[in-house]
Amino acid sequence: MVAGHSRERSAGRPDIPGSLVLAGSLAAIVLPLVQGRANGWPLWGWLCIAGGVLALVGLALVEGRRDASRGTVPLLPSRAFRLPAFSVGVVVQLLFALGMQGFFLVFAIWLQGSEGYTPMQAGVVTVAFSAGGFLTAPVADRLAVRFGRLVLAAGSLLMAGGFGWVWSAVTSSAQAHTGAWPLVPGLLVAGAGLGLLVVPLVNVVLSAVPADIAGGASGIFSTAQQFGGALGAAVIGTVFFGHASSGLTQALTAAMPWVVGGFVLCAVLCPALPRKALLRVE
Repeated sequence: MVAGHSRERSAGRPDIPGSLVLAGSLAAIVLPLVQGRANGWPLWGWLCIAGGVLALVGLALVEGRRDASRGTVPLLPSRAFRLPAFSVGVVVQLLFALGMQGFFLVFAIWLQGSEGYTPMQAGVVTVAFSAGGFLTAPVADRLAVRFGRLVLAAGSLLMAGGFGWVWSAVTSSAQAHTGAWPLVPGLLVAGAGLGLLVVPLVNVVLSAVPADIAGGASGIFSTAQQFGGALGAAVIGTVFFGHASSGLTQALTAAMPWVVGGFVLCAVLCPALPRKALLRVE
């Protein structure tokens, strides 16, 4: 666990109405993105997105007034969001989940639909990504304690470079089947970046958060990861299927700038994060 106390000083009852508003807001944003292209981007979709964003803003304002109350535990502690390092960290987490989940959705479809892989064979190809993560994850926390945000920036750039390699391999063989081996180095490098970016991210960001709200702040990170994954499937999936009529290889080529660009943006944002991570103790 993280050194120091991460428990809120004044425990309260869960905010059930706030939880329902939060869930409804996120669904109102994601659902139109998933269904919009197939339905010609109707007006109701844009209204849902606008309503979801407004509901999130309203919830944040209401929750901010409850920070000093002992009645309910705020879902969105305003004290945390007033810290630039925390807010930027949430955006980095969201962008990471968006890029990774979106990539593996369209990559799996491309492997099976364009390259003729079975689902099991497609899964075996992605083992290279997991292997890269195994190489860096065991040392990521120790490196982050010493180098802090530099480790996260390096991880972001490795993910961008690794997925960029995959993009290049797919593009260079657009007229023929790519095969698995040209993709393996890129997946391995991207996986190594995963370990350096995600494993220490929470510890680096929470080093800037007061201990009494660290628990709630950590929960926001989990929500951001889930929401980012849903957005990735919606946004990158929409780009992919919007070009699918030209062929799945062309569709993957069109989607990859969104994946790579998301991780480049993570690297650009990392200098705004804390310099060092919290030391984790068993």
